[in-house]
Amino acid sequence: MRCTNYCTASSYKIPSLFEFLQTKGPTQLFKDVIHFEVKENNTAKGDVFYFSYGVLVSWGLNDMEEALFLSYAKPFEKHPSHKTERDDFSYIYGDTSKIVEDEITLQDTHVLTKLAISHGLAQSVKLTIFEALIQETITQTKYLPKELAGSGKISLSRKEMSKKMGEIFINRNFINLHADILDIPEFFWNYPELEHFYKMSAHYVDISKRVDTLNKRLSVVHELFEILSSQLNHQHSSRLEWTIIILIVIEVCLAIVSHFKQ
Repeated sequence: MRCTNYCTASSYKIPSLFEFLQTKGPTQLFKDVIHFEVKENNTAKGDVFYFSYGVLVSWGLNDMEEALFLSYAKPFEKHPSHKTERDDFSYIYGDTSKIVEDEITLQDTHVLTKLAISHGLAQSVKLTIFEALIQETITQTKYLPKELAGSGKISLSRKEMSKKMGEIFINRNFINLHADILDIPEFFWNYPELEHFYKMSAHYVDISKRVDTLNKRLSVVHELFEILSSQLNHQHSSRLEWTIIILIVIEVCLAIVSHFKQ
């Protein structure tokens, strides 16, 4: 059986989505997560979890069924992603819960066990979005420090530099504002006995190490922002200095002309 994770948007409007899904079948609302039980011929077939930060995790569904539940979320997305990020796993049932080579072994069929594991999987696919965003920012701007080191200045105009700073600020701010979703979910305050399932999945997808790496890259981007800001101020100061010099020269020339006219 398959377990598929999708990140489709910045976030979902959970209250409205929950109200809509209630018209489609058995639905539960947990802390910032909606659970929908998928049935076939009145028999439980699979589970779908909608996380508030724009991630859907499905268990036991096929492509067509997953596409249907993704379409349900579309009207309730905030800032839909340009590209849907996806992770694929498979799962079976066994004596001990574990994850080996992208195969999840569940020790029971309880929905809360799946939800606990899904928290780690959902964070992973969301983190992939953050990683791609920050890597794109670094790739597009890595030439700027080299240019500054080589020539002592950045060739961008003030307008271009301001736009680049705006792009960096937006991307950095977006990640910082959503970084709290990578912490241990508040769900486990009420279900501490399930936290080890979450830690198992979070450990498998390297959440902690990837968050550390992301923070280091954010620091690099922050330093780049500071460099651009300093360079922009320097350009502005230089322009003011030249303006003052030109005005002084004009004033001296006018004084000389006035003197000779006398």
